[in-house]
Amino acid sequence: MSKNLNNYFLLSFSILPISILIGPSVSLINILLIDISFLIMIIYFKNYSFLKNNALKFFLIFYIYLIINSLISIDPTLGLFRNLGFLRIIIFFVAINYFFQDKIFLKKVLLVWLLIISVVILDVFFENYTGKNIFGFESKIYGRNVSFFKDEHIVGGYLYGFSFILLGYLFDNYKLNNKYLILFFSIAIFSAIFFTGERTNSIKAFIGFVIFFFIILNLTFKKKLISSIIGFIILISFIYSSDFLKYRYLDQIKAMYSGINGNIYFKIYNSGFEVFKNHPITGVGNKNYRVESCKNPDLGNNTYICTTHPHQIYVEFLSEHGVIGSFLLFYIFYKLIFSKIRTIYFTRNPINLGAMIYLILIFLPVLPSGAFFSDYSLTFFAINISILYATNSKLNLFLKRVDNKNVT
Repeated sequence: MSKNLNNYFLLSFSILPISILIGPSVSLINILLIDISFLIMIIYFKNYSFLKNNALKFFLIFYIYLIINSLISIDPTLGLFRNLGFLRIIIFFVAINYFFQDKIFLKKVLLVWLLIISVVILDVFFENYTGKNIFGFESKIYGRNVSFFKDEHIVGGYLYGFSFILLGYLFDNYKLNNKYLILFFSIAIFSAIFFTGERTNSIKAFIGFVIFFFIILNLTFKKKLISSIIGFIILISFIYSSDFLKYRYLDQIKAMYSGINGNIYFKIYNSGFEVFKNHPITGVGNKNYRVESCKNPDLGNNTYICTTHPHQIYVEFLSEHGVIGSFLLFYIFYKLIFSKIRTIYFTRNPINLGAMIYLILIFLPVLPSGAFFSDYSLTFFAINISILYATNSKLNLFLKRVDNKNVT
């Protein structure tokens, strides 16, 4: 590969976090440019070895199912274009496997990502202190942060999406030379996520950081447990140091869960289950929950709530994909992600571990979540699962195994 071509892809991958900050259209264009350029390159060099990989086969089954799901949905036009567009995720997955097998290329990209995310972290702290971000963007909700997202409260999820990969990168490159840098970054990014007031992302981040350090640190179980308890105490102290944080993380949660029947999220979950009960086999179709819940308010014993999605991944899958589709989707997720836990654990690769933790926490039950098939959520899913495979010699689509066996 020529130096110019390598630099082109290096730049394309490096600016990915910036493209997400600017907006979904820009990040979509960035990924499409990577995909198209990569396809042209692969065809030119005639490198098709990756086609034999079982992970790619499962992705293709995933893709075919989504198209079928669109055709049998309530409104086929609503989800068909989005489902057809899932092909970009598959090509992106292959492209990252190709380029990130080069450790120098990987380090350069992740270093740029670290710098970009560090700027966003500083911006969150700045907004938390002044009420506005460095460009003057201001949240309309007291105490919440928008940072560079102007009017959307998603910066916590943005930082969370990159947090474990970058933590793994720091451990992989600076563990022996600069432990304080790792500690400082860990505290900084978790605090930034926490200060945004995004409860679900904060809870997932806390669980993820505990799991990561439990596995990666060479300490006795007793020391790890004591460290976790100290961290939890510091977290509680943080909450009580701010009226907003206390209201957001204690008072509101207590109010929500003091009476489950009155909890808005449980009402939405119940609405999703009602949709599932009325369409149990194949569901209403991907991205069609809004059609069913908003168009037919009198169905489901008057328990439908008109929203874009059920705000919980399991309820989302059941209501939009039914028993058959949900079973297929979770089987694919098991083969792509959960069946790799043992491999990742014994490899002890920090970047692998970070990506795996993010992917597993997507499937936490009960906690509210964004729509899985939204462009925003899919982008972070694609980044993490791609890096999970790309940075592991036993999983990478292009690296030849010594035993010549294809990992499944």
